[in-house]
Amino acid sequence: MTSPTPPFSDLAAPGVRELKPYVPGKPLAELERELGISHSIKLASNENPLGASATVAEAITRACGELARYPDGSAFQLREALAEKHDIDPSRITLGNGSNDVLDMVARVFLYPGAESLISQYAFAVYPISSQAVGSEPVFVPAKAYGHDLDAMLGNITSRTRVIWIANPNNPTGTWLSEDALYAFLGKVPSEIIVVLDEAYVEYVQEPDYPDGSQWLDAFPNLIVTRTFSKAYGLASLRIGYGLSGSTIADLLNRVRQPFNVNSLAQTAALAALEDQAFIRRSVALNDNGMQQYVSGLEALGLGYIPSVGNFICIDLARDAAPVHQALLQRGCITRPVDNYGLPNHLRVSIGLEEENKRLLETLKKVI
Repeated sequence: MTSPTPPFSDLAAPGVRELKPYVPGKPLAELERELGISHSIKLASNENPLGASATVAEAITRACGELARYPDGSAFQLREALAEKHDIDPSRITLGNGSNDVLDMVARVFLYPGAESLISQYAFAVYPISSQAVGSEPVFVPAKAYGHDLDAMLGNITSRTRVIWIANPNNPTGTWLSEDALYAFLGKVPSEIIVVLDEAYVEYVQEPDYPDGSQWLDAFPNLIVTRTFSKAYGLASLRIGYGLSGSTIADLLNRVRQPFNVNSLAQTAALAALEDQAFIRRSVALNDNGMQQYVSGLEALGLGYIPSVGNFICIDLARDAAPVHQALLQRGCITRPVDNYGLPNHLRVSIGLEEENKRLLETLKKVI
Protein backbone atom coordinates (compact mmCIF):
# COMPACT_ATOMS: atom_id res chain seq x y z
CA MET A 1 0.00 0.00 0.00
CA THR A 2 1.40 3.35 -1.01
CA SER A 3 1.80 5.85 1.80
CA PRO A 4 0.10 9.23 1.30
CA THR A 5 2.14 12.01 -0.25
CA PRO A 6 3.60 14.17 2.53
CA PRO A 7 2.85 17.91 2.61
CA PHE A 8 6.20 18.95 1.17
CA SER A 9 5.72 22.58 2.16
CA ASP A 10 5.73 21.42 5.77
CA LEU A 11 9.08 19.73 5.19
CA ALA A 12 10.76 22.91 3.95
CA ALA A 13 12.82 25.11 6.24
CA PRO A 14 10.61 27.63 8.08
CA GLY A 15 12.21 30.64 6.41
CA VAL A 16 11.67 29.17 2.96
CA ARG A 17 8.01 28.32 3.62
CA GLU A 18 7.25 31.97 4.25
CA LEU A 19 9.18 33.35 1.28
CA LYS A 20 7.69 34.90 -1.83
CA PRO A 21 9.95 34.36 -4.86
CA TYR A 22 11.65 37.26 -6.58
CA VAL A 23 9.61 38.40 -9.58
CA PRO A 24 11.77 39.56 -12.52
CA GLY A 25 10.72 42.02 -15.18
CA LYS A 26 8.51 40.60 -17.92
CA PRO A 27 10.50 39.49 -21.00
CA LEU A 28 9.67 41.08 -24.35
CA ALA A 29 9.06 37.72 -26.01
CA GLU A 30 6.55 36.73 -23.33
CA LEU A 31 4.55 39.94 -23.65
CA GLU A 32 4.43 39.76 -27.44
CA ARG A 33 3.45 36.10 -27.35
CA GLU A 34 0.64 36.77 -24.87
CA LEU A 35 -0.80 39.79 -26.66
CA GLY A 36 0.09 38.99 -30.26
CA ILE A 37 1.92 42.28 -30.68
CA SER A 38 5.36 43.29 -31.89
CA HIS A 39 7.86 46.16 -31.58
CA SER A 40 7.49 46.32 -27.81
CA ILE A 41 9.98 48.08 -25.56
CA LYS A 42 11.24 46.80 -22.23
CA LEU A 43 11.98 49.44 -19.60
CA ALA A 44 11.57 47.23 -16.56
CA SER A 45 14.91 45.70 -15.58
CA ASN A 46 17.44 48.55 -15.58
CA GLU A 47 19.41 47.05 -18.47
CA ASN A 48 21.86 49.00 -20.62
CA PRO A 49 19.90 50.02 -23.75
CA LEU A 50 23.16 50.03 -25.75
CA GLY A 51 23.62 46.32 -25.05
CA ALA A 52 27.21 45.19 -24.54
CA SER A 53 30.29 46.68 -26.13
CA ALA A 54 31.49 45.37 -29.51
CA THR A 55 34.76 44.46 -27.78
CA VAL A 56 32.83 42.05 -25.57
CA ALA A 57 31.05 40.41 -28.51
CA GLU A 58 34.36 39.81 -30.28
CA ALA A 59 35.93 38.31 -27.16
CA ILE A 60 32.99 35.96 -26.62
CA THR A 61 33.16 34.78 -30.24
CA ARG A 62 36.82 33.89 -29.81
CA ALA A 63 36.08 32.02 -26.58
CA CYS A 64 33.33 29.81 -28.01
CA GLY A 65 35.82 27.17 -29.10
CA GLU A 66 36.34 26.16 -25.45
CA LEU A 67 32.72 25.57 -24.44
CA ALA A 68 33.39 21.91 -23.59
CA ARG A 69 35.94 22.92 -20.95
CA TYR A 70 35.13 23.84 -17.37
CA PRO A 71 35.83 27.48 -16.55
CA ASP A 72 38.77 28.58 -14.45
CA GLY A 73 37.27 28.04 -10.99
CA SER A 74 39.40 30.78 -9.48
CA ALA A 75 38.81 33.22 -12.38
CA PHE A 76 42.50 34.10 -12.11
CA GLN A 77 42.70 36.59 -14.98
CA LEU A 78 39.52 38.42 -14.03
CA ARG A 79 40.48 38.62 -10.38
CA GLU A 80 43.87 40.04 -11.38
CA ALA A 81 42.17 42.67 -13.55
CA LEU A 82 39.75 43.62 -10.79
CA ALA A 83 42.58 43.76 -8.28
CA GLU A 84 44.37 46.23 -10.53
CA LYS A 85 41.18 48.27 -11.02
CA HIS A 86 40.56 48.58 -7.28
CA ASP A 87 44.22 48.52 -6.19
CA ILE A 88 43.71 45.61 -3.79
CA ASP A 89 45.07 42.10 -3.41
CA PRO A 90 43.22 39.45 -5.47
CA SER A 91 42.62 37.49 -2.26
CA ARG A 92 40.09 40.16 -1.28
CA ILE A 93 37.82 39.50 -4.28
CA THR A 94 34.88 37.09 -4.41
CA LEU A 95 33.38 36.38 -7.83
CA GLY A 96 29.69 35.67 -8.17
CA ASN A 97 27.09 34.54 -10.67
CA GLY A 98 25.84 38.11 -10.60
CA SER A 99 26.31 40.23 -7.49
CA ASN A 100 23.13 38.56 -6.17
CA ASP A 101 25.20 35.40 -5.81
CA VAL A 102 27.64 37.27 -3.55
CA LEU A 103 24.75 38.67 -1.49
CA ASP A 104 23.49 35.14 -1.02
CA MET A 105 26.94 33.98 0.09
CA VAL A 106 26.99 36.73 2.72
CA ALA A 107 23.69 35.49 4.11
CA ARG A 108 24.85 31.85 4.18
CA VAL A 109 28.09 32.75 5.96
CA PHE A 110 26.96 35.35 8.49
CA LEU A 111 23.25 34.73 9.06
CA TYR A 112 21.45 31.85 10.75
CA PRO A 113 18.36 31.17 12.91
CA GLY A 114 18.27 33.63 15.77
CA ALA A 115 20.33 36.25 13.93
CA GLU A 116 18.91 39.46 12.49
CA SER A 117 19.76 41.59 9.48
CA LEU A 118 18.76 45.24 9.05
CA ILE A 119 17.12 46.29 5.79
CA SER A 120 15.84 49.71 4.84
CA GLN A 121 12.21 50.01 3.81
CA TYR A 122 12.01 50.02 -0.03
CA ALA A 123 15.44 48.37 -0.33
CA PHE A 124 16.30 45.63 -2.85
CA ALA A 125 14.07 42.55 -2.51
CA VAL A 126 16.98 40.09 -2.54
CA TYR A 127 18.16 41.18 0.92
CA PRO A 128 15.15 39.81 2.82
CA ILE A 129 14.95 36.76 0.53
CA SER A 130 18.56 35.75 1.23
CA SER A 131 18.22 36.55 4.93
CA GLN A 132 15.00 34.66 5.47
CA ALA A 133 16.09 31.64 3.41
CA VAL A 134 18.76 30.81 5.99
CA GLY A 135 16.38 31.23 8.92
CA SER A 136 17.47 34.73 9.88
CA GLU A 137 14.97 37.45 10.71
CA PRO A 138 14.98 40.49 8.40
CA VAL A 139 14.27 43.69 10.34
CA PHE A 140 12.86 46.48 8.19
CA VAL A 141 13.76 50.04 9.15
CA PRO A 142 11.40 52.83 8.01
CA ALA A 143 12.80 54.90 5.15
CA LYS A 144 13.57 58.60 5.15
CA ALA A 145 12.52 60.39 1.95
CA TYR A 146 12.35 56.95 0.27
CA GLY A 147 15.98 56.27 1.17
CA HIS A 148 18.02 54.82 4.02
CA ASP A 149 17.54 56.46 7.41
CA LEU A 150 21.00 55.78 8.79
CA ASP A 151 20.25 57.07 12.28
CA ALA A 152 17.20 54.82 12.50
CA MET A 153 19.27 51.86 11.30
CA LEU A 154 21.81 52.49 14.04
CA GLY A 155 18.97 52.67 16.54
CA ASN A 156 17.71 49.24 15.46
CA ILE A 157 21.00 47.44 16.11
CA THR A 158 20.65 44.78 18.79
CA SER A 159 22.78 41.95 20.14
CA ARG A 160 21.25 39.74 17.43
CA THR A 161 22.21 41.97 14.50
CA ARG A 162 24.76 40.31 12.26
CA VAL A 163 24.39 42.00 8.86
CA ILE A 164 23.30 45.45 7.68
CA TRP A 165 22.35 45.79 4.01
CA ILE A 166 22.92 49.18 2.37
CA ALA A 167 22.21 49.88 -1.32
CA ASN A 168 23.86 53.02 -2.69
CA PRO A 169 22.18 54.00 -4.96
CA ASN A 170 19.08 52.21 -3.77
CA ASN A 171 16.91 50.08 -6.00
CA PRO A 172 14.01 50.67 -6.70
CA THR A 173 13.92 54.27 -5.46
CA GLY A 174 17.19 55.62 -6.91
CA THR A 175 18.03 57.47 -3.68
CA TRP A 176 21.63 57.76 -2.56
CA LEU A 177 23.82 58.46 0.46
CA SER A 178 26.55 61.08 0.60
CA GLU A 179 30.17 60.35 1.47
CA ASP A 180 30.10 62.13 4.82
CA ALA A 181 26.85 60.52 5.97
CA LEU A 182 27.83 57.00 4.98
CA TYR A 183 31.36 57.22 6.38
CA ALA A 184 30.05 58.50 9.71
CA PHE A 185 27.50 55.67 9.79
CA LEU A 186 30.14 53.00 9.16
CA GLY A 187 32.22 54.44 11.97
CA LYS A 188 29.34 53.93 14.42
CA VAL A 189 28.49 50.34 13.46
CA PRO A 190 30.03 47.80 15.87
CA SER A 191 32.97 46.03 14.26
CA GLU A 192 31.42 42.58 14.75
CA ILE A 193 28.50 43.46 12.44
CA ILE A 194 28.95 42.97 8.69
CA VAL A 195 27.90 45.90 6.51
CA VAL A 196 27.14 45.08 2.88
CA LEU A 197 27.38 48.09 0.58
CA ASP A 198 25.66 47.22 -2.70
CA GLU A 199 26.97 49.51 -5.45
CA ALA A 200 25.30 47.92 -8.47
CA TYR A 201 24.64 51.30 -10.09
CA VAL A 202 27.85 53.06 -9.10
CA GLU A 203 28.99 53.78 -12.68
CA TYR A 204 25.95 55.95 -13.35
CA VAL A 205 26.26 58.30 -10.36
CA GLN A 206 27.51 61.80 -11.16
CA GLU A 207 26.99 63.46 -7.77
CA PRO A 208 30.25 65.04 -6.52
CA ASP A 209 29.85 63.81 -2.93
CA TYR A 210 28.88 60.25 -3.82
CA PRO A 211 31.34 57.84 -2.18
CA ASP A 212 33.30 54.95 -3.66
CA GLY A 213 32.95 52.34 -0.93
CA SER A 214 35.78 50.26 -2.32
CA GLN A 215 38.17 52.89 -0.98
CA TRP A 216 37.06 52.25 2.60
CA LEU A 217 37.86 48.55 2.97
CA ASP A 218 40.97 49.14 5.06
CA ALA A 219 39.20 51.64 7.30
CA PHE A 220 36.30 49.27 7.97
CA PRO A 221 37.32 45.57 8.10
CA ASN A 222 33.64 44.59 8.52
CA LEU A 223 32.69 46.13 5.14
CA ILE A 224 31.78 44.17 2.00
CA VAL A 225 31.28 46.10 -1.24
CA THR A 226 29.44 44.43 -4.12
CA ARG A 227 29.57 45.42 -7.79
CA THR A 228 28.01 44.03 -10.96
CA PHE A 229 28.63 43.82 -14.69
CA SER A 230 24.87 43.60 -15.33
CA LYS A 231 24.08 47.31 -15.51
CA ALA A 232 26.47 49.81 -17.11
CA TYR A 233 28.64 47.06 -18.62
CA GLY A 234 25.62 45.48 -20.31
CA LEU A 235 26.32 41.85 -19.33
CA ALA A 236 23.06 41.06 -17.51
CA SER A 237 22.44 37.81 -19.40
CA LEU A 238 25.86 36.41 -18.46
CA ARG A 239 25.34 36.91 -14.71
CA ILE A 240 28.61 38.15 -13.30
CA GLY A 241 29.40 40.31 -10.30
CA TYR A 242 31.86 40.44 -7.43
CA GLY A 243 32.46 41.38 -3.84
CA LEU A 244 35.35 43.32 -2.31
CA SER A 245 36.28 42.83 1.34
CA GLY A 246 39.09 41.96 3.71
CA SER A 247 40.88 38.72 2.86
CA THR A 248 39.46 36.91 5.92
CA ILE A 249 35.88 37.70 4.89
CA ALA A 250 36.64 36.80 1.27
CA ASP A 251 38.04 33.45 2.41
CA LEU A 252 34.82 32.71 4.31
CA LEU A 253 32.66 33.69 1.34
CA ASN A 254 34.70 31.52 -0.99
CA ARG A 255 34.14 28.53 1.26
CA VAL A 256 30.42 28.53 0.35
CA ARG A 257 30.88 29.70 -3.24
CA GLN A 258 29.73 27.03 -5.67
CA PRO A 259 32.45 25.46 -7.86
CA PHE A 260 32.69 27.10 -11.30
CA ASN A 261 30.00 29.62 -10.34
CA VAL A 262 31.20 32.07 -13.01
CA ASN A 263 31.18 30.57 -16.49
CA SER A 264 33.96 31.02 -19.03
CA LEU A 265 32.04 33.34 -21.35
CA ALA A 266 31.14 35.59 -18.43
CA GLN A 267 34.78 35.78 -17.34
CA THR A 268 35.90 36.54 -20.89
CA ALA A 269 33.20 39.16 -21.35
CA ALA A 270 33.95 40.87 -18.04
CA LEU A 271 37.65 41.10 -18.89
CA ALA A 272 36.87 42.68 -22.26
CA ALA A 273 34.30 45.01 -20.72
CA LEU A 274 36.81 46.34 -18.19
CA GLU A 275 39.10 47.31 -21.04
CA ASP A 276 36.42 49.28 -22.92
CA GLN A 277 35.88 52.27 -20.67
CA ALA A 278 34.88 54.37 -23.69
CA PHE A 279 31.73 52.26 -23.85
CA ILE A 280 31.01 53.03 -20.18
CA ARG A 281 31.37 56.75 -20.86
CA ARG A 282 28.91 56.47 -23.77
CA SER A 283 26.49 54.56 -21.58
CA VAL A 284 26.68 57.13 -18.79
CA ALA A 285 26.20 60.04 -21.20
CA LEU A 286 23.15 58.33 -22.72
CA ASN A 287 21.79 57.74 -19.24
CA ASP A 288 22.26 61.37 -18.20
CA ASN A 289 20.40 62.59 -21.29
CA GLY A 290 17.66 60.03 -20.77
CA MET A 291 17.17 61.04 -17.16
CA GLN A 292 16.72 64.67 -18.18
CA GLN A 293 14.29 63.55 -20.87
CA TYR A 294 12.21 61.67 -18.30
CA VAL A 295 12.29 64.44 -15.71
CA SER A 296 11.17 67.06 -18.24
CA GLY A 297 8.50 64.77 -19.65
CA LEU A 298 7.10 63.78 -16.26
CA GLU A 299 6.97 67.37 -15.09
CA ALA A 300 5.14 68.32 -18.28
CA LEU A 301 2.60 65.60 -17.50
CA GLY A 302 2.22 66.87 -13.95
CA LEU A 303 3.52 63.60 -12.49
CA GLY A 304 5.74 63.26 -9.47
CA TYR A 305 8.86 61.13 -9.23
CA ILE A 306 11.57 60.13 -6.80
CA PRO A 307 14.86 61.86 -7.74
CA SER A 308 17.24 59.15 -8.90
CA VAL A 309 20.96 58.80 -9.62
CA GLY A 310 20.65 55.33 -11.17
CA ASN A 311 19.56 54.28 -14.65
CA PHE A 312 15.88 54.29 -13.72
CA ILE A 313 13.28 56.54 -12.17
CA CYS A 314 10.31 55.78 -9.92
CA ILE A 315 7.18 57.60 -11.13
CA ASP A 316 4.58 58.63 -8.57
CA LEU A 317 1.17 58.26 -10.20
CA ALA A 318 -0.65 59.37 -7.02
CA ARG A 319 -3.06 56.45 -7.50
CA ASP A 320 -3.00 52.70 -7.89
CA ALA A 321 -0.31 52.02 -10.48
CA ALA A 322 -1.54 48.54 -11.46
CA PRO A 323 -4.12 49.67 -14.06
CA VAL A 324 -1.60 52.06 -15.61
CA HIS A 325 0.99 49.30 -15.75
CA GLN A 326 -1.47 46.98 -17.49
CA ALA A 327 -2.52 49.67 -19.95
CA LEU A 328 1.12 50.30 -20.82
CA LEU A 329 1.65 46.56 -21.37
CA GLN A 330 -1.28 46.48 -23.77
CA ARG A 331 0.50 49.15 -25.77
CA GLY A 332 3.84 47.33 -25.79
CA CYS A 333 5.61 49.22 -22.99
CA ILE A 334 7.00 47.06 -20.18
CA THR A 335 7.62 48.93 -16.92
CA ARG A 336 8.09 47.65 -13.38
CA PRO A 337 5.36 47.88 -10.75
CA VAL A 338 6.83 48.16 -7.26
CA ASP A 339 3.82 47.39 -5.09
CA ASN A 340 5.80 44.46 -3.66
CA TYR A 341 8.14 47.08 -2.19
CA GLY A 342 5.24 48.87 -0.51
CA LEU A 343 4.96 51.46 -3.30
CA PRO A 344 1.59 50.66 -4.92
CA ASN A 345 1.28 54.10 -6.52
CA HIS A 346 4.66 54.00 -8.26
CA LEU A 347 6.10 52.53 -11.43
CA ARG A 348 9.84 52.08 -11.89
CA VAL A 349 10.93 52.87 -15.43
CA SER A 350 14.40 52.15 -16.80
CA ILE A 351 16.15 54.69 -18.98
CA GLY A 352 16.26 53.46 -22.56
CA LEU A 353 17.26 54.86 -25.90
CA GLU A 354 15.97 58.36 -26.68
CA GLU A 355 13.17 57.05 -28.91
CA GLU A 356 12.15 54.46 -26.30
CA ASN A 357 11.93 57.10 -23.59
CA LYS A 358 9.87 59.29 -25.93
CA ARG A 359 7.49 56.43 -26.69
CA LEU A 360 7.04 55.64 -23.02
CA LEU A 361 6.22 59.25 -22.17
CA GLU A 362 3.80 59.59 -25.07
CA THR A 363 2.08 56.32 -24.19
CA LEU A 364 1.91 57.29 -20.52
CA LYS A 365 0.21 60.55 -21.51
CA LYS A 366 -2.46 58.62 -23.43
CA VAL A 367 -2.97 56.13 -20.61
CA ILE A 368 -3.42 58.65 -17.82
